[in-house]
Amino acid sequence: MHGERKFSEARLDKSSGTIGGAEYTLTIDPDGLKLIEKGKRKGIALAWRDIISGDAGLALALQASVQG
Repeated sequence: MHGERKFSEARLDKSSGTIGGAEYTLTIDPDGLKLIEKGKRKGIALAWRDIISGDAGLALALQASVQG
């Protein structure tokens, strides 16, 4: 099969856990992954295309430079 794979618009999975003493929520959806600290509105987002292309590190560095 050629072309882009389409996912449903619904959230695929959501989980929570503790990292370094802080509570986080990880959401997996058709756009990619989102890791957000509980009580915060913004977090880290990684698009599937960045993960697959190997640009995930670059995307994270860009987000970090813009957020803080």
